[in-house]
Amino acid sequence: MGTGVPPDFPHNSRLANMRNAVIVVPCYNEEKRLPLAEFRAFLKDSEVDFVFVNDGSRDRTADVLASLKQFRPDRVTVLDEGVNRGKAEAVRRGILFALEQGCNYVGFWDADLATPLEEIPHLMQVLDDRPHLDMVFGARVKLLGRRVQRKAARHYLGRVFATVVSQILGLPIYDTQCGAKLFRASAHAQALFGRAFLSRWVFDVEIIARYIGQVGPAMASKGIYEFPLHAWMDVAGSKLKPSDFFKAFWDVLRIKRAYL
Repeated sequence: MGTGVPPDFPHNSRLANMRNAVIVVPCYNEEKRLPLAEFRAFLKDSEVDFVFVNDGSRDRTADVLASLKQFRPDRVTVLDEGVNRGKAEAVRRGILFALEQGCNYVGFWDADLATPLEEIPHLMQVLDDRPHLDMVFGARVKLLGRRVQRKAARHYLGRVFATVVSQILGLPIYDTQCGAKLFRASAHAQALFGRAFLSRWVFDVEIIARYIGQVGPAMASKGIYEFPLHAWMDVAGSKLKPSDFFKAFWDVLRIKRAYL
């Protein structure tokens, strides 16, 4: 899979200076989709830690993750879950594990690297530069100078979904479902992930709803930042189906009843 990055991405000298960030990668049957070469290249030149959560995979995902662990045992942790509990719970368990180990920033990333790993320092820099922020989300915005490639059907379904979610949450959020998010390690983050999510797939919306419940709508709008990604691309083999978007609307209604 090619995920070339534009020339304005950080050089290796910048990557080598990154410290105290932990990225959780949920994995379910990712044997053939996990881009090992890209993970190894990034691990070689950076000091970002990774927690891979094997969410009850039935293929050879465990062996693939073991090879990554062997490549950089000081930076890679593998949590093996014997039962598939869904992406939301895999992310939650990984985040809590990372927070328990201690870090400044913790986040999660999709295993297929639809968002290149080279975006991590950009999200970190946002939190570095804006100490009032609690979290920064990648946003798939197709702008001049950006390389964002999305299938038209998914793009338009995503825009409808994001519009509905924005109205329900009362926040003008552009992209709730991008699988690249980074949080400041804090009591807020601990509380956001402290208990199981209602939704297995649109838990991103539930995170925002919980945050609004913590700090209120006005402060929530100031504590979240959306960063337009330099690159993002659809990767073949996604487990999401068009019908899942309609199921997601039902989950959003459940989230609204529970938190708002």
